[in-house]
Amino acid sequence: MNEFGKQIIDVLSNSTEKMNYKQIAAKIKIFDKKGREEVKQQLEKLINTKIVLKAGRGKYKLNSKYQDSKTTGKNYIIGRVEVKRSGMAFIIPQNNQNGTLEESTLDDIFVSDVNLGNALNNDIVKIVVYPVRKGKRLEGQVVEVVQRSRKQLVGTIQIRKGVAIFVPDNAILRRDVIIPNRDLRKAKSGDKVVVRIIDWKAGSRNPIGEVVNVLGKPGSNDVEMLSILADSDFPVSFPREVEEEAKNIPTEISEKEILRRRDFRSITTFTIDPADAKDFDDALSYEKLENGFHRVGIHIADVSFYVKPGSIIDSEAYNRGTSVYLVDRTIPMLPEVLSNNLCSLRPNEDKLCYSAVFDIDDNAKVHKEWFGRTVINSDRRYSYEEAQEIIESGNGDLSEEILQLHKLAQIFRKQRFDNNAITFDTEEVKFKLDEHGKPIGVYLKEQKEANWLIEEFMLLANRKVAEKIGKRRTKQPENVFVYRVHDKPLDEKLNTFRNFVKKLGFELKTSSTKSFNSSLNSMLESQKGKPDYDMLSKLSIKIMARAVYTTDNIGHYGLAFSYYTHFTSPIRRYPDLMVHRLLDRYLENQPSVNKEQYEDYCKHCSDMERLAMEAERNSIKYKQAEYLSDKIGQEFEAVVSGISKWGVYAELKESKCEGLIPMRSFDDDFYYIDEENYTLVGLHKGKSLRFGDTIKVRVVAVDMVKRRMDFDLVSE
Repeated sequence: MNEFGKQIIDVLSNSTEKMNYKQIAAKIKIFDKKGREEVKQQLEKLINTKIVLKAGRGKYKLNSKYQDSKTTGKNYIIGRVEVKRSGMAFIIPQNNQNGTLEESTLDDIFVSDVNLGNALNNDIVKIVVYPVRKGKRLEGQVVEVVQRSRKQLVGTIQIRKGVAIFVPDNAILRRDVIIPNRDLRKAKSGDKVVVRIIDWKAGSRNPIGEVVNVLGKPGSNDVEMLSILADSDFPVSFPREVEEEAKNIPTEISEKEILRRRDFRSITTFTIDPADAKDFDDALSYEKLENGFHRVGIHIADVSFYVKPGSIIDSEAYNRGTSVYLVDRTIPMLPEVLSNNLCSLRPNEDKLCYSAVFDIDDNAKVHKEWFGRTVINSDRRYSYEEAQEIIESGNGDLSEEILQLHKLAQIFRKQRFDNNAITFDTEEVKFKLDEHGKPIGVYLKEQKEANWLIEEFMLLANRKVAEKIGKRRTKQPENVFVYRVHDKPLDEKLNTFRNFVKKLGFELKTSSTKSFNSSLNSMLESQKGKPDYDMLSKLSIKIMARAVYTTDNIGHYGLAFSYYTHFTSPIRRYPDLMVHRLLDRYLENQPSVNKEQYEDYCKHCSDMERLAMEAERNSIKYKQAEYLSDKIGQEFEAVVSGISKWGVYAELKESKCEGLIPMRSFDDDFYYIDEENYTLVGLHKGKSLRFGDTIKVRVVAVDMVKRRMDFDLVSE
């Protein structure tokens, strides 16, 4: 921390007011532009170490925990445990920016095994930092486990001399767990199980645990998929009391309830979803008005009518936070009676919705908006392929309505990109599975106009709902709301990327958000169909921040929206259910909810979304490993997809399977990583591999349980 950092802390500790960086700079007698920028940079570093917190848009305050540490004289830091494969452990100070951790800008703190206590990998801990000795790295000791990263562990039972030991699948969890025989639940040696730690006395090396679920013998598809879920702390089934409460929900819609709602049952309405979808949580209605405007209704399943705050179902849905989509199955957030029946907008059935309705002219300008509870009756269910055929041919059921909505969606899409939303063409890997779940083929899911039609109207609803609550039109206090925000890239990542593409002949302008997004889009557009496109597109995604839920609105950087939320999928995302309830509350002029409480809800939902994404990626990894398991020795064209100290990652062009070429394979020279150029470089011979390079590799090993594929480099 430099002198500016110390002065900033002094200013904030002596003030009860929240201040922006210019006010802070003025307090330490800095008024020039360059000095203010340095103050701003120091504030970001202090935020990263959680000494300073963001306090609303552009304002800052001192973390009260740091204030406490100043008065007690001890240097306490909250951070996340990261255990390396070597067994060494470091604490990554927690960045409070939208609840995410950003490792690249932080000084990590070494903690020896003896000082790690009962902390496990990814736990949030409180540590005391030892006084720094000149030329030595920071060291500390865990004094408290603030938050466990996981409630359960996945691994195998090994019974040795009558003693049952649980060995975690993930080696970096550090500790084997002793399982008393009474808590084995009939698990046998070699079984894969889910375990919960029930006791871990201070000073004891190994915790005591109990088996909560016996999954079966490792290696089978079902066992490995259930392992992936359990490893991410997702339950594999609903508790009996949740299922019972769901069964007791009345299925009939009363006439009294219908009369309370705006009736759209006579208006043309339809759904467009994937062909294999089982729940339909959004529908579109269309009618041409006498004044020439188009009235479009975005109708979302009214989950909040059936799932009440405080109910057992609501508590379970909150704990899950989201549905999880593995390669071969969906783990729903809500019981099937709700997600696939009561709340699914199936055709020719009366359904309750929460809707956003817009009167739109031919230029896609919204002239009138309405939000409220409705009842609909969908005329038709379309798959994306069926809707795409209507768009391309101009013929089919409801073709007039679909084609008109397509025209409006095209204009909305153009407006978005004209406003410098970022264009990312992401690839979604799909597998063709046989009757046993074994992958027999891999393909990429293609996004077409039918997908964009639905996407644009969902974006419209999400944006307009956020604006309805977030835009302050009076001097009344701001209502607390749940926003979906996406922050701008960190300067360090952005500068590295900008300097890299400059060497390729591209000039990225970073003077403002609009100029950067515009120049990024231009670069990507100019490279479509060319060798560098995939590399540039993937690197562009890597520099981006993670989108999260929060009560502090900072806008959505990628979409270029000042206000954005998630309103359109309460069947599968708990934040959308919160948004429905809050919107209803504020439309009825009820007082605002507690901000701190809802910020905690948002943090939890962001965490569960991250875990769900990890589980989904792990299920893809497992299927990729299974797909390559009978292809040992075969050679494939690949693209360098990552470079780390462990080796070079390569993605096969045909199947998109990613494996590692271990660093030990590069034995013809001394190699080092040139991080600024995303390149592995041979020191003496000058050979190099850059992110995005095309190479040929041979499959040498596949471990399905560890979801790992090892390659050899055949040729560059």
